Amino acid sequence: MNAYEVMQISPIVPVIALENVDYALPLAYALLEGGIHVMEVTLRTKEGLKSIESIAKNIPQMHIGAGTVVNADSFKRAVDCGAEFIFSPGISKELIQSSLDTKIALIPGVATASEVMFAFNNGFEQCKLFPATAVGGVETLKAYQGPFASMHFCPTGGIDLENLNEFLSLSNVSCVGGSFIVPKDAIENRDFKHITALCKEALEVIKI
Repeated sequence: MNAYEVMQISPIVPVIALENVDYALPLAYALLEGGIHVMEVTLRTKEGLKSIESIAKNIPQMHIGAGTVVNADSFKRAVDCGAEFIFSPGISKELIQSSLDTKIALIPGVATASEVMFAFNNGFEQCKLFPATAVGGVETLKAYQGPFASMHFCPTGGIDLENLNEFLSLSNVSCVGGSFIVPKDAIENRDFKHITALCKEALEVIKI
């Protein structure tokens, strides 16, 4: 998949930090039951790579990617574990080269106009706006529509049910990322039915 295809899978990309690999498969199934067919498992925890590998091997219908990828080493390890795509909180020549070398889609993080220009000038037209609300959120994305007409974003950071539609209604937003449909306490309590319910609620809330 290329970055455009990744960002068309679902209007919501759940961002998940898994502390226990045993939660990976039931969580993936809960998301699928709730209508979400994509997930970003971050490398913030020791179990992140193992979780990606488990999902990639056992649930082919789930599109699994890695998040919080910050250098070539973490990029390679994520791909080796089966990640179909990579999200990064930032952008660098090192990450761009890793994407070119592996032919695995990179959706780099941007927070400023200069970073958007750097992404565009290196062939990236799908980016993650991060941290979205902290850098201006909807107003920033509206401002980018003029000078960066071909760019599309997955805003992440501060997204919830209350502002979901504000972001998704923008012509340059393909999807949003967030943990609001995968709360940490629900995962730790193995309350996967609650996560399925949250997915369904979020998808029902969306009005585009």
